[in-house]
Amino acid sequence: MTTTPVSPESSLSPSLIATLPGHFYTDPEIFRQEQERLFESMWFCAARSADLDKPGAFRTVQVGRESVIVSRNRKGELRAFLNICRHRGARLCTEESGEVKRSLQCPYHAWTYDLDGKLIAAPNLVKMPDIDRTAYGLVTVALREWLGYAWVCLADEPPSFEETVIGAAVERLGDTASIERYRTEDLALGRRITYDVKANWKLIVENFMECYHCATIHPELTEVLPEFADGYAAQYYVGHGAEFGDEIKGFTVDGSEGFAKLPEVADDQDRRYYAITVKPTVFINLVPDHVILHRMFPLAEDRTVVECDWLYAPEVVESGADVSKSVELFHRVNAQDFEACERTQPAMASRAYRHGGVLVPTEHHIAIFHSWLTEHLGGIGA
Repeated sequence: MTTTPVSPESSLSPSLIATLPGHFYTDPEIFRQEQERLFESMWFCAARSADLDKPGAFRTVQVGRESVIVSRNRKGELRAFLNICRHRGARLCTEESGEVKRSLQCPYHAWTYDLDGKLIAAPNLVKMPDIDRTAYGLVTVALREWLGYAWVCLADEPPSFEETVIGAAVERLGDTASIERYRTEDLALGRRITYDVKANWKLIVENFMECYHCATIHPELTEVLPEFADGYAAQYYVGHGAEFGDEIKGFTVDGSEGFAKLPEVADDQDRRYYAITVKPTVFINLVPDHVILHRMFPLAEDRTVVECDWLYAPEVVESGADVSKSVELFHRVNAQDFEACERTQPAMASRAYRHGGVLVPTEHHIAIFHSWLTEHLGGIGA
């Protein structure tokens, strides 16, 4: 009796497409290459702009192998820097978030930088008049704001934001107007839940992209969106939004009424759910009365932190309205999905998955993600 699996490519029927081999989800070297070629080279959704609500407010974010500070300067503009003192390399900010009055100071030797990154003070600095305070300032990271979030890119020459980030919405919805109508940048944070998932980030992406599993593990979601029970995900067709069931009043855990439709959402977007994947690490979920945005922070080949925001019209949050039923629906979906990913992760190291698995027809579009990944990795790991 043999325990060596047959390569699936040798016996695939037309209905099946091969997945990535298991080591793509377990190999530390492949993860290191992903850090370098994806997370450190592409636009990365780092922080919600409104969380940095005043000059001096900051947040530190892990982007690939780098710690990045996102902060607001005295003019109220967002700035991003590598979280590294230019003197001896100590980390400037050790807290995940906080607020400084006027400057960022290294706790090691007290080199001090203004909120635009310029070196402004250090012990005995006046005795070193030849030091260029701009050249020895903090290393700046490219930053763009979109949908009310700060997106950063570590690349010396960042890729086009319009093509790679906004383009994902166009590719999915058919135009930018469809997502702009939700006015996500003007919405208020109703709830944030952080999940520490013991699984490779790609398993989470693949899970979000398909609904073959929906009838099996998402009873609440398929009750609200009956067509998901057929296995076709919202991302399968360009411009398609999954329609609410006939008896469903809102995108809530029990199908009860939610809140008023966001003012600019079009009538043909009402009672529909749209999902967008912005590669590599962002999911955007659009429903008539709120927006749900996931940001993934891959920390190891088998660990991914996911931060999920539920965003509502400002008057909903300010009124103290109960958002728990709409939060609970997608929180259950998240918990169900992440449990499935964690259950799958150990098998990625099994000899049974040495050559990978297979994709059925309703999952074939995941192969596009796999091709995108291997292209960016330059064939590494094949």
